[in-house]
Amino acid sequence: MQIKDVHKFEKAVIFALNIDGWDLKWTGDSMLSWDAQGLTPKGHKCVIEMKFRDRYYETKMLEKYKYNKLMKLDDDIVKLYFVNDPKGNYLFWLNDLVDLEVQEKYCPSTTMWDNKKRTKKVYLLREDQASIVNLNI
Repeated sequence: MQIKDVHKFEKAVIFALNIDGWDLKWTGDSMLSWDAQGLTPKGHKCVIEMKFRDRYYETKMLEKYKYNKLMKLDDDIVKLYFVNDPKGNYLFWLNDLVDLEVQEKYCPSTTMWDNKKRTKKVYLLREDQASIVNLNI
């Protein structure tokens, strides 16, 4: 998957959420650490980090580095993590997750730009921790 494809998917998710009452703008071409920002259907400020996976995994990996950048934002901002994989879509309200345990995983250093690998600190989110789940079945 190329970055232009990821950007199309990000914009499609934003479009679908906006139809459902959200008011989001795509930020994927900026230097921000998230892919969308705006308002939830209830009018709360929010940011969304998005990941599109080619393979299904029972747990959804979120880099500790990304999580920390989101959580440093003001407390009144809803921090969300959206994951799409072959099985479905998962939306996690990061503000509500507690007792996350850091793990170390050997992963590609970047999602798409090289084949080098390194150890990263990550959180593995369970599907039952997602606030919204849409399965492809």
